[in-house]
Amino acid sequence: MWEHIIPALALVLVIEGMLPFISPRSWRDAMSQAAQLPDRVLRGLGFASMMAGVIILYLMQ
Repeated sequence: MWEHIIPALALVLVIEGMLPFISPRSWRDAMSQAAQLPDRVLRGLGFASMMAGVIILYLMQ
């Protein structure tokens, strides 16, 4: 199991780091706007993101 989790986490870190590396000003603006969103909207976005990941993993099986 760990042989899949560690590379997956590493890939998440690479993808998450791309935007601040490529365009730090846009990333900062986006994070500032995200901080202004209500909790329910952020939870909805987080849930949608998790479900998209689960669906992609399911389809790859």
